[in-house]
Amino acid sequence: MPTAEGDHPIDASVTQLNQRLKAAKLGLQVERRGEKLNLRGTLPPRPGSPRLRAYQQRIPLKLPAHKAGLKQIEKAAKVIAAQLLENTFDWQNYLGPSAGLKRVGADLATQIEAFQTHFFQSRAGSHQPASIKTTWEKAYVPYLRKLSAIASQHPSFSLPEAIYATVQSTTANSRSRQVCCTALDALAEFLNTPLATPLKSFWGNYGNSKTQIRQLPTDEAILSAYHRIPNPAWKFVYGIMATYGLRNHEVFFCDYAMLTNGNPEAAIEVLESTKTGQHDVWPFYPEWVDKFNLRTVTLPTINTDLTQTTLQLVGQQVTLQFKRYNLPFAPYDLRHAWAVRTIHMGLPDTVSARMMGHSVAIHNRTYHRWITRRDQSAAVRAALGKSSS
Repeated sequence: MPTAEGDHPIDASVTQLNQRLKAAKLGLQVERRGEKLNLRGTLPPRPGSPRLRAYQQRIPLKLPAHKAGLKQIEKAAKVIAAQLLENTFDWQNYLGPSAGLKRVGADLATQIEAFQTHFFQSRAGSHQPASIKTTWEKAYVPYLRKLSAIASQHPSFSLPEAIYATVQSTTANSRSRQVCCTALDALAEFLNTPLATPLKSFWGNYGNSKTQIRQLPTDEAILSAYHRIPNPAWKFVYGIMATYGLRNHEVFFCDYAMLTNGNPEAAIEVLESTKTGQHDVWPFYPEWVDKFNLRTVTLPTINTDLTQTTLQLVGQQVTLQFKRYNLPFAPYDLRHAWAVRTIHMGLPDTVSARMMGHSVAIHNRTYHRWITRRDQSAAVRAALGKSSS
């Protein structure tokens, strides 16, 4: 029965169709809501519902309220009635933004295009559009392209099979494997495609072990390498990263007012447009502010207009300059060394994590080795102090 107020040219046809459905005892009725057609009937509880028995619900087919839409919904009613009779009805085919894609048999390219639209629309209110764009281009696009290529090479593969093949084509125990799993898991969730084996089981042991194995530069090595850089602007970049533990691109998106006005705390503000948004950072060591002449802000002239470039491309220029100057370690080594320095100096992990712009969980996982050693050392000192008193 129509639910919208007023008559509609198709209402008489809807009534006739409902009479046919009732005569066939399909247990479903068509309803018009505005310009859309849906089905209503006694249906199993939706996923996550606390109800245990079937009850009256609407299937949001949202087919257009015209003659062609009526033909489609009549076919759908017969299919759904058969599924209900055979106990094979699955709400996943009718819920969420991807349900329509399944009903029309959209190909993988169309599904990925819809996923991209959903990715950006679901983050439309974010204050970090540049970061979102970078995440999409760096963490999703490469693996979605790989998935498309594998699906094209193996047309007999189901989507889950193509996803598993894509994951297994990446290097085991690597960051690329982990990022691939995250991207394709999000795609599968969007498409309501169940995966028999969770992708997280393919992650391997990439994680904190990589940071632990890395030979971080000593303070002496950091100071020594600074003098290898001939360009004052790139010396500033190096010094800021060493003293504040910044990501490559963050150097170019900071408020340095407290440095330039001589404030003794010399904190800097990483701006909202960066990967993890606004956060304040203090120097460790404070004396490095003067040692690296950081109160005179001198940045290299590179394109930082995020309508023309990305945070990733800005960061890549820093990595390239480190290589050009033949520095003995990578930019991120300075960031890791800063983090470990704050651990040894007793800065609370919550504060350090906030200044690094990531969660406490990530901080503790990444720097677990040094945090554990610090806490054990403190416990031993406390125990020895009690025994001697």
